[in-house]
Amino acid sequence: MEGYKVKKWFQKSVVSFLVIVLAAGVFQPAISANAEDALNVNAEAAIIVEADTGKIIYEKNSETALGIASMTKMMTEYLLLEAVKEGKVDWEQEYTIPVPLSNLSHKTGLSNVPLRAEAQYTVKELYQAMAIYSANAATMAIANIVAGSESNFIKMMNEKAEELGLESYKFVNSTGLNNADLGDMRPEGTGAEEENVMSAQDTAKLAYHLLNEYPEVLDTSSISKMKFDEGTEDEVQMENWNWMLKGLVYEYEGMDGLKTGTTDLAGYCFTGTAERDGTRYITVVMDAHPNEGENPYHARFAQTANMMNYAFSNFTKEEIFPANYEVKGKKVLPVDKGKEKEVAIHTSEPLKMVVKNGEKEFKPKLVLDKKKLNDDQQLTAPIKADEKVGYLTIESGDELGYITDKASAKGQVPVVAAEAVEKANWFVLSMRAVGGFFSDIWGSVTSTVKGWF
Repeated sequence: MEGYKVKKWFQKSVVSFLVIVLAAGVFQPAISANAEDALNVNAEAAIIVEADTGKIIYEKNSETALGIASMTKMMTEYLLLEAVKEGKVDWEQEYTIPVPLSNLSHKTGLSNVPLRAEAQYTVKELYQAMAIYSANAATMAIANIVAGSESNFIKMMNEKAEELGLESYKFVNSTGLNNADLGDMRPEGTGAEEENVMSAQDTAKLAYHLLNEYPEVLDTSSISKMKFDEGTEDEVQMENWNWMLKGLVYEYEGMDGLKTGTTDLAGYCFTGTAERDGTRYITVVMDAHPNEGENPYHARFAQTANMMNYAFSNFTKEEIFPANYEVKGKKVLPVDKGKEKEVAIHTSEPLKMVVKNGEKEFKPKLVLDKKKLNDDQQLTAPIKADEKVGYLTIESGDELGYITDKASAKGQVPVVAAEAVEKANWFVLSMRAVGGFFSDIWGSVTSTVKGWF
């Protein structure tokens, strides 16, 4: 009988355990999915980044390398703008179009402006055609101008990607086309069917660097319409493929860049950026899928609007701690060899961060510079007024982090010495040493006497 009871108890326990496991299996994924993708972006990958601080506020499958199509041209823009800044290229210098490139420019199945063989165009004209109309032959002309050849330019693209800290990428041409579309003009050393890939996170990182280092890119990416080769028989009305710009079909308030992309591999992609009330966001959507009844071509813009609305409606840049803020319990640091034995410390500027609306409780986190401290965790005199001794940030359970390590510094403010502390002279230091010596002796005697009782 006892064995029967034990057997029945064991069976009930197993059943109960299985019920719990099954319940966890049914409900937990739904909870996780909801937590990870509150927006339910209908795309293979997506990310939202605040453009000033680089704070990531949303991501979906953002570390997987996928096709990027003409979003590639952001790297071409970066390298051109860098070359202009360094004086290696001038906006008004002219480039003579070789016959093969002219032939490519007349392929109607590709995004292009017609370039006449042996005709000359300025760098600025070619850049505008690339940035506004995603003109592929014009992009390849820019690659030749900057690097001498497409193949050399590909090396520059991959080297720059590494320098910028990109992690999941491969560039095989300057345009984003599938190499099969380039025919005999395929860059040497690349596969016949290869295509450029990057992760959504790396695409946003590239856009972050482009916007922060070369903000003038927006002067061109924000142009809705422009005529190419105006006044000639080759005149073309270029309408920006970013249909969210002012005056176009999906106009979105504050939208002024950056780059669309479409190939069979990549699907419909878009890196967008918009600014409202001094706050700018970068969004990336890769291989956007249409919702029911939606035109597939328009899906990337609908998903971008959804992401931008989420960012602008739910997040605000706020002053978390003011300038001269002192952390409770850590308002001073001990000083060794100084005229004063301690120094007050505070923030040198306000800490401003993008936070979700409604979040009001922020715990300060003081991080001291270990190089400034001795083994006894003291600063050593002399100390200058406003000398940096560390930084202040906030304790956060947010795992999304920042788009780059350097960007994470935007979520910090310097903590500095509130006043100067001069080094004490030899006499003061000597007296302190003597005082310390007798203090140690007295402490030893006191301990001994206490031990007697």
